[in-house]
Amino acid sequence: MAGYWYIIHIYSGHEKKVKENLEHRVRAIELQDEILQVTIPMKEVAEVKDGKKRVFERPSYPGYILVQTTHELSAEAENEPSRKSWYIIRETPGVMGFLGASGSTPTPISEAEVQNILDLSASTEQQKPIQTVEYVVGDTVKVIEGPFKGFPAEVKEVDEEHGRLHLMISIFGRPTPIEIEFLEVERI
Repeated sequence: MAGYWYIIHIYSGHEKKVKENLEHRVRAIELQDEILQVTIPMKEVAEVKDGKKRVFERPSYPGYILVQTTHELSAEAENEPSRKSWYIIRETPGVMGFLGASGSTPTPISEAEVQNILDLSASTEQQKPIQTVEYVVGDTVKVIEGPFKGFPAEVKEVDEEHGRLHLMISIFGRPTPIEIEFLEVERI
C-alpha cells in the first residue's frame, strides 16, 4: 500500500455515490496513476424487522471515505498531478473537504492508521454482526418461539449488546419477568 492516504469528509449517507463519482472523474481525466484507490470502510450489520433477521453492509465511519494517491496533495503544489488530484477530489459533488487539512494542504495519514481503520471495519472480533432493533421500552410484543409461544409481553429493557429483550409476561394472572432473544418475538 504505497502512496499517501487521506480521509475525505463527505455528506453522510452518500459514501457509495461519492466513491462512484470520484472514480468516474478519475477515469475521465485519466488520473488513475495519481489517484490509486477510493475505499469505504464497511461493517456487517444485522437488523431485526418484523421478526426477520436481515444482514447488510453499512459504512463503518459514515460521512468519511479513504483515498490513496501517488503524491502528496496540495492546491498550491508545484507538481501538476498533485494539484490536479487535489482539485478533482475537492470538487467532486458530495465532498466537504479533507480531514486534517490546514488551508489547502491536507495532512496524509500513515499506512498503520489506514490498516487500523480497515482492520477495525473487518475485525475478527466483529464476526457476529451488530444488531439493530426496532423495539423500545414499553412496546407490546408477542412471543413466537419457546415455552411462552403466543403470549403477549411488554418490553421492560432492550439489551442490544447481547441481542436480548427483558420482558414482563402475565402467567396465571401474575406478571413474570423473562429474558428472550430479539428473533423470538414480533411486534403486535
